[in-house]
Amino acid sequence: MLTIGNRSFSSRLLLGTGKYPSFDVQKEAVRVSEAEVLTFAVRRMNIFESSQPNFLEQLDLSNYTLLPNTAGAKTAEEAVRIAHLAKASGLCDMVKVEIIGCDRSLLPDPVETLRATSMLLDEGFIVLPYTSDDVVLARTLCEMGVHAIMPGAAPIGSGRGILNPLNLSLIIEQSNVPVIIDAGIGSPKDATYAMELGADAVLLNTAVSEAKDPVKMAEAMKLAIEAGRLGYEAGRMPKRDYAVASSPMEGLLPN
Repeated sequence: MLTIGNRSFSSRLLLGTGKYPSFDVQKEAVRVSEAEVLTFAVRRMNIFESSQPNFLEQLDLSNYTLLPNTAGAKTAEEAVRIAHLAKASGLCDMVKVEIIGCDRSLLPDPVETLRATSMLLDEGFIVLPYTSDDVVLARTLCEMGVHAIMPGAAPIGSGRGILNPLNLSLIIEQSNVPVIIDAGIGSPKDATYAMELGADAVLLNTAVSEAKDPVKMAEAMKLAIEAGRLGYEAGRMPKRDYAVASSPMEGLLPN
């Protein structure tokens, strides 16, 4: 089970909900993914306006945990305000802290992320900060008492896969909370690799929503994450510089 704060989940795939071609495609992709946690940007939803289309209305919310994120925030104060809005709407007290510091790379602002995280932890939120693959920053966030850490594999929406497996491995090794690889995943291969590194889960959106067939890709990602986790738990064979025969040479019949 994947445990985040006081919640436990069978699925290790967390799915974003933006940029799908239609509500019907989105709903079916969510269904086949078997994801139990759905994330969305609070600022992009009219959560208090009943006349506006809302994907949440298309789903049986008893089957899902909603993970609001603070996308669009530029400061800690803005992120905290967005978290308050989500909690006041009755959505969830679990929040993904996302504060972008660079509009071109969409990399998170480490200083504001640390500030917002501290403020929200003090208020009793279940906090999942989105961060870069900075090993020291990830350790600092864990020491602050976050409930999960969410390092990016590559820039948001780039689909470039895991650019720095060494840093992600170091983050995973030192973390005492779940590590959820977030941002940059482009294919099932990337998702499997993330899990083989020892990640606890993967959060993705664009890799599914911008696929030619989002529903098939959602299922592929589900299977890839399951395979990667099993591979990690099984423990891969060692890499060698030379060939080793699959069949033993001892006991062969004489020519």
